[in-house]
Amino acid sequence: MKIWIDADACPKVIKEHVFKIAASKNIPVTLVANSGMWIPTSPLINLIQVDQGADVADNYIVEHADKKDLIITADIPLAALIVELGALAINPRGEIYTEENISERLSIRDFMQELRDGGLETGGPAPFGTKDKAAFANSLNRILSKI
Repeated sequence: MKIWIDADACPKVIKEHVFKIAASKNIPVTLVANSGMWIPTSPLINLIQVDQGADVADNYIVEHADKKDLIITADIPLAALIVELGALAINPRGEIYTEENISERLSIRDFMQELRDGGLETGGPAPFGTKDKAAFANSLNRILSKI
C-alpha cells in the first residue's frame, strides 16, 4: 500500500499527520503537486511536482495509483476516478468516498458549480478546524487498521 496526497490544496496539518503515521507504520507516501513544497527528509516520503494546469496532478495520480493504495483528496472528480479504479479515497475532513456515495457527491458538486456559473454566490466550505483533523485521523486509523 502507498498513500498518495493531492497536495496543492491539502491542509498542512493533514500532511503532517500522514507523515507521522507513515513513519510509524512504514507506509510510503507520495505527494503530487503543481508547485514545490517542503517535505520531511525520509525515504518513505516523495514529492512529484507536475506541470501547471487543470487536472495535471489528478491525472498523474490516476495513472500511477494502484488498487491497494489510499488517495487523500478534496477533489470529488478525482475521488470518483479513484473509486472507479477500485482504490480508497478519503478527503482531508475524514469522509471516505465509496461506490455508494460518490455519485451523490458528484451531483452536488455539479449542481453547486451550475449555481456559481449562474452568478449565485454559494460560499465555500467551512474553515478547516480541529474537529476536521480529528475526523480525518479517525477515518485514517480505521482504514489502516483493516490492512
